[in-house]
Amino acid sequence: MSELNFLSELTGCFSRPCAENPSVAMVEAAYHRHGLDWRYINCEVPPERLGDAVLGARAMGWRGFNLSIPNKIEIIQYLDGLGESARIIGAVNCVVARDGKLIGENTDGKGFLQSLTDKVDPAGKSMVMFGAGGAARAIGVEVAIAGAAKITVVNRNAQRGGELVTLLNDKTPADADLVVWDGEYRIPDGTDIVVNATCIGLFPDVDARLPLDVDTLKEGMVVADVITNPPRTHLVRDAEARGCVALDGMGMLVNQGVIGIKYWTGIDVDASVMRAKLEAIFGG
Repeated sequence: MSELNFLSELTGCFSRPCAENPSVAMVEAAYHRHGLDWRYINCEVPPERLGDAVLGARAMGWRGFNLSIPNKIEIIQYLDGLGESARIIGAVNCVVARDGKLIGENTDGKGFLQSLTDKVDPAGKSMVMFGAGGAARAIGVEVAIAGAAKITVVNRNAQRGGELVTLLNDKTPADADLVVWDGEYRIPDGTDIVVNATCIGLFPDVDARLPLDVDTLKEGMVVADVITNPPRTHLVRDAEARGCVALDGMGMLVNQGVIGIKYWTGIDVDASVMRAKLEAIFGG
């Protein structure tokens, strides 16, 4: 295979490098399993050079790339179009080359939704979500588009939480409201889905707990945490102990990777290979 053809089948990640990037490891594990002569590389690109990086990706014929904070919003000005959820969310984490154009998608929420729908259909359900940052925006929009009836955003910062609630009410069919997080929160009766979309419990602060009355987690609720490191957070373990259906953050991460690879290659890859690689890194 010539260098030019190889480069045309290169995907990339515009983010910060680390010793072993979990996203890179899991995507390349999928490429290897399916015999794809592709590479997924990690590139550190500061916001002021993002436009140059996109020009480079175009010139080299990249099939696409992922982005992490702080580039998810800044990237939009350099793209040719946006998918529906990326347009509503106002952020892009996955860029796809389609018919000579670079189109921005957001697979974070889609990855969560896939993980969720493996356990419950959110249509008509009531969800409580902690947080109002990027992950919360992506999750809220996708679950709302999927038909959730009510979404309660619980957030310490009233302005930021209010902005997400306004977005959900104005641009999705869901009924959203805000609870300003002050002290220990009690999950209301009738809640079907509980989501931690904050960084509480993320390594190295593994002993941190959500200010949550865990006794209000009821049997049959679906309780999800976006934290991947460690996968078994206090919330996941508390939910399991009370008979809830618990979802760890690795499901969301794996599924957004599967969706991204499908966008780039057209292939449905084996998610179990990607999960196994993450478990080897984080522990299962």
